[in-house]
Amino acid sequence: MIRTGQKIENPVTGEVLIFRQTSRDTGGEYVLVETVLRPGATVAAAHSHPYQSESFQVLEGRVGLKVGRRKVELGPGEGVTVLPRTAHKFWNASEGAARFTCEIRPAGAFEQLIETMFGLAADGKTSKKGMPNPLRLAVIARHHFDDVRLPVVPHALQRIALALGAPLGKAFGYREGYETA
Repeated sequence: MIRTGQKIENPVTGEVLIFRQTSRDTGGEYVLVETVLRPGATVAAAHSHPYQSESFQVLEGRVGLKVGRRKVELGPGEGVTVLPRTAHKFWNASEGAARFTCEIRPAGAFEQLIETMFGLAADGKTSKKGMPNPLRLAVIARHHFDDVRLPVVPHALQRIALALGAPLGKAFGYREGYETA
């Protein structure tokens, strides 16, 4: 379980998250994280949140974002809010580290999803892009379908694929969550 002040790192994507306010702190209203992007860092994949918005506020360096079809590059003091169901991804657009805050509203199961994905990456259980194998991903994605989705594949097709893949993944022993020791 994520705690206020906890720092977790994804060595594959180059992201470091520091939880400034957790869902427990806010009664589930939101999660506030400070994100440090190492040089070359990028989120593992473009994605959308069906019920959550994400507000980014750059503190240091430059952060590139693709929000829908629009690309933006933000510097210190600049920000953008990504509305629910909007495809997005982000990356470090600086030569050095970049740093921003991100507020996710409502909190949903964001913390568990991040803990799972970052834990798998830290333990060497993801691809070079930070994604777990397809069967493990199916189990995780089905569990978090209300938190995150692929932006390109129609949601109905995702549901069908996950309905087939997740039980097979569970048969191989994969679980919805992953916590490091």
